[in-house]
Amino acid sequence: MLLHDIVEPSAPARAAYKWRGLASDLSALGEAEKLLAARPQLVFHLAAIVSGEAEADFDKGYRVNLDGTRRLFEAIRAIGGGYKPRVVFASSIAVFGAPFPEAIGDEFLCAPLTSYGTQKAIDELLLADYSRRGFFDGIGIRLPTICVRPGKPNRAASGFFSGIIREPLAGQEAVLPVTKTVRHWFASPRAGVGFLLLAARLDTAQLGARRNLTMPGISATVGEQIEALARVAGDAAVKRIREEPDPVIQRIVEGWPRNFDARRATQLGFRADASFDDIIRAHIEDELRPRPS
Repeated sequence: MLLHDIVEPSAPARAAYKWRGLASDLSALGEAEKLLAARPQLVFHLAAIVSGEAEADFDKGYRVNLDGTRRLFEAIRAIGGGYKPRVVFASSIAVFGAPFPEAIGDEFLCAPLTSYGTQKAIDELLLADYSRRGFFDGIGIRLPTICVRPGKPNRAASGFFSGIIREPLAGQEAVLPVTKTVRHWFASPRAGVGFLLLAARLDTAQLGARRNLTMPGISATVGEQIEALARVAGDAAVKRIREEPDPVIQRIVEGWPRNFDARRATQLGFRADASFDDIIRAHIEDELRPRPS
């Protein structure tokens, strides 16, 4: 396995396979070609500037999220000679924009209201066209907001969804920048990994020309998130959340979708968490409990 990132990738915990890491900027000329030198048969493309940063830096967002993606796709096409890898692209529910129906189905149009969502929507169209032309075998999965994200906060506008759970569980204060009535679509890191693995082995003939699909998840308000935290970890954890309204974050998240009818993905075998309580328990089990050596 070759792991690539803008910074040196960390060693996979307890990896039972050979791996090596490479740090570079995917959007730079020639970098995609280096990554494909070994002709991998499976490519997971997760590289992106996150939502808040893409909104704050227009040029950087398009350079990384659009130009970097097309350079990867073009590098695959240039190899030719029957080389046709599976490409699993991490898209986003940000490709949709308000006004929304009660639950967004597969036929709802892509009309993003952020630069990040626009970049992901363009990438989806490229993936479908390059697959149609036979350059690679692509599948795009629109991920819910992955929660609870481990590690440190990033510049994603959605970062607080994880922060109001992760930090209190670690005994730290968390800032809530939006109202508790904000509703969103979630899946755990466990579920996210499951989505990627199934996409890697799925018979894409089942997709036809529609190569991008929305993953299942849990629809919950911020208030329901906090109620789940209280049930799982007690009131002491909830008291570590401090409300500090941020109009910019509130405006961004109000343009995001809240609920989905993901029956197409479900019929193909994709599965999400049963409840937000389960999402919190998965974080505790996977990130906070000691692991066997």
